[in-house]
Amino acid sequence: MGGVFVLQDVYKFSLLPLLFQRFGADPETVHQQTIDVLAWIAQPPTTAPYWSQPVRRFAQAWCENSCQMGSSRLRQTLWHQTFSNPLGLAAGFDKDGIASDCWPLMGFGFAELGTVTCHGQPGNPKPRLFRLPQDQAALNRMGFNNQGSSALGERLRQRPLSPDFPRGINLGKSKVTPLEDAAADYLQSFQRLRDMGSYFVVNVSSPNTPGLRSLQARSQLEPILATLQTANTQQKPLLIKIAPDLTWEDIDDILELTQQYHLAGIIATNTTIAKEQLATKRLDATGNLVVEEAGGISGAPLRQRSNEVIRYIYKKTHGQLPIVGVGGIFTADDAWDKITAGASLLQVYTGWIYEGPWMVKNVLKGLLAKLDKHGLDNIQAAIGLDVN
Repeated sequence: MGGVFVLQDVYKFSLLPLLFQRFGADPETVHQQTIDVLAWIAQPPTTAPYWSQPVRRFAQAWCENSCQMGSSRLRQTLWHQTFSNPLGLAAGFDKDGIASDCWPLMGFGFAELGTVTCHGQPGNPKPRLFRLPQDQAALNRMGFNNQGSSALGERLRQRPLSPDFPRGINLGKSKVTPLEDAAADYLQSFQRLRDMGSYFVVNVSSPNTPGLRSLQARSQLEPILATLQTANTQQKPLLIKIAPDLTWEDIDDILELTQQYHLAGIIATNTTIAKEQLATKRLDATGNLVVEEAGGISGAPLRQRSNEVIRYIYKKTHGQLPIVGVGGIFTADDAWDKITAGASLLQVYTGWIYEGPWMVKNVLKGLLAKLDKHGLDNIQAAIGLDVN
């Protein structure tokens, strides 16, 4: 176990600072290289070159030993699906499902692919992803860069759903689609991918597609939900992902729609456009003040607001609407705060980048310790513990 902690320290205090501060490595390039390596590790033996199989077997065994932790106390059933643990990969990391086979090896209880749009699109001009180490945060304005829902469908057709590992798919609006045609855009992606996802998420909260956040308004969101649920003959769980910057009244409107259209849950929250309190004042990559840069902030600065939104939703719905908590999870304490505020499931992205692949095991081990400390039998008993 000591070797794992040494590797963690090397990653956090040597490798990351060298990459992002000393060498100025482009975060998006590093991200794509990571995806490619993970996809290579998870290749089935029948498709991998013979010479690579010993190396891949070693890498898979290392992932399983270093990252996985199983305990029935962390298992729960939601939407008639079994989640082996509550910690999942957030949308945005594996937009095109390239590394989808690797996420179970990394110890996650589930993974959410996307955001995917009806039409493939390149996203916003580069540079568009920035690390803010002083804040344990990231600034991104990717703009839903992805190969499109048809390409994702072709890829996932070769990777059937697993009963042991739920796979979510996050749906966004294509940039070329007018706002008034958003419902049809979401619908086409949903129809292409309906058989390939365990659950689906309507993403109307990214700040990086012009006008997208306006779709959170009741008058614009309602036709999208109505269209999708009319086509949802298989009754796939449908969730909505909301921004942290909404007013409580806006959230109330959305909660009414979740009830009206029988949504399965809500993801709280997406990135924030609030940048005034950041320790990082200027981006070295652009020379501009952070407050003047477009894009959303993820990571530690989002933690408190995300928890507030989770707690508010849990109270308003009396704990009857499952919440997926995301934003600022780095440690078991962070994860516990979201669960006790009312989240049934959790998602990570930025924290996993900063903490490294060992983060999953550390968080899950820490959650088990929290259950012991509070005398609780399982993770379900902790949901909303600080609210009830």
